[in-house]
Amino acid sequence: MLHLKRFLFIAALLAALPMMLMGQSQDMTVEESYLQESVELMIIREQSRAESRDMKMVALEYIGDAIARGNKAEEIRVALDHLSLEGVLNVTRENGRVMNNFPDVRAKAATYLGQIGTPEAKDTLVKMVAIDSEPMVLTEAIKSLATIGLNDNNETVNAILWTFNRFDHLKPDNLMALSTIEAFEKLYATNGGLREPAVIQALARIAESGNYIRPVRERARQVMEDLIKSGE
Repeated sequence: MLHLKRFLFIAALLAALPMMLMGQSQDMTVEESYLQESVELMIIREQSRAESRDMKMVALEYIGDAIARGNKAEEIRVALDHLSLEGVLNVTRENGRVMNNFPDVRAKAATYLGQIGTPEAKDTLVKMVAIDSEPMVLTEAIKSLATIGLNDNNETVNAILWTFNRFDHLKPDNLMALSTIEAFEKLYATNGGLREPAVIQALARIAESGNYIRPVRERARQVMEDLIKSGE
């Protein structure tokens, strides 16, 4: 009965929201705008906690639309926090089998956390790179950490280094290596330098390793040379 009530509630909200969104092209009153945002946040909250992957993807679609309009409410970050750890920390099992391991959901959530850009979003991304094992998720998390740019006490750089080293030793991945290279470049620009010798060591490993394709190796060499020339 509880699931039926939730379904009917969500169905009603989904039916009502498009009519509200049509008003975006027209002037809305403060009350109408507030109602639209409240309904949207309710849908995001409910759909992000639903069991099915499809409902979680619906939540992510609404989150993307909200962020595009400049809505970065705390409720959205909380929903992304839950979605980003779905199937890894927030685990549902049936007969011992994990039923909610949705890497595409986590990867998209990581992307939106980067757009949220708050210290809390950064903390979630650091947690993601520490416990996730899917390259597609980790690649997006690394990109978002670089987008946010916060690196107090080298926390972000160390999290990226740890993730890269984990895969470099066991299962080298070109996209992850490229994301790592570009993340270091962005973090260098954002923070006025990187005071971590392990960054140069990681870039050198990529540049010299036959495990990575030539464009990735050349990109690593270019960024490493730029950092060295800048006095790092």
